[in-house]
Amino acid sequence: MASTSFGMGAKSSRVARADAAFRELQQDPDGQAENAVLARPATGGDAAAVPKCPFSGGKVPLHVIGRTHHTSPKTAALLQAIGGLPKLKEITSEFYRKTFADTHLDQFVRSHDDPHADRLATWIAEKMGGGTPWSDERRTRPREVVEAYGGMRVMVHDRSSAHFAAWNSPKRSPAVVGEHFNLRDARVWMRLMFWSARSVGAFEGEAGAAFQDWYVKFIAHFVRVYEGLAPPFARESLRWSADPRNTERYLETHTMTDVLSQSEHEAYAQLPAAERDSGWPYDAA
Repeated sequence: MASTSFGMGAKSSRVARADAAFRELQQDPDGQAENAVLARPATGGDAAAVPKCPFSGGKVPLHVIGRTHHTSPKTAALLQAIGGLPKLKEITSEFYRKTFADTHLDQFVRSHDDPHADRLATWIAEKMGGGTPWSDERRTRPREVVEAYGGMRVMVHDRSSAHFAAWNSPKRSPAVVGEHFNLRDARVWMRLMFWSARSVGAFEGEAGAAFQDWYVKFIAHFVRVYEGLAPPFARESLRWSADPRNTERYLETHTMTDVLSQSEHEAYAQLPAAERDSGWPYDAA
């Protein structure tokens, strides 16, 4: 998976911790489900059947069985209603435009030339029931060996290995290289993601409102494997993105000083009491 040379060839303690975190990612049920799809023959990317009335009560449930996310006819219909894969590509293109300019998140991006936006959009589409575009692309994607910090070489071929490479990005400070994503990283990521969706109009109208409600739960579910403390902050990140004063202040420096200057305890204490230690998003309609 990766090789490196530090000192007399021994791994640094940070790399060892990154290895352990990588093994945890490999055990994630959602990641294992993705690899199971990849092992099956290509299906041509058929989408799930679409119901006639998907937005009962303006909400689409998060479809998680055990710890694994599943598509549903309602999420497939929601995808079509917001504009399909093209709309998701608008969101992810805007997200990466913001990420590349962010003084904190950009350290995790080894190269701006990789098709980050397309890959993220097709992954979301597949999770919503829009066929298997992400898995189909993975079947033909070359297994790329990239150089990470300190000469480490990483074979990037799936979400887990891509994130391992991000932890060991040559753009990171030696003091933190190899450390997995933490709460600060996740909060900045979520804020930019929800802001990007707003920026391209993905949360507008009846379908947009339903997508917003579902998407914040979806992101909360998937962010947990990278940082277990992050899911309760998804709704806070959504609220942050809705206030122009926040985004205007952020654009002055492209740095989320309020997030980066807070300890985990301080951040958690500022959450509304109802959003701490709850069963959300799994107990949400």
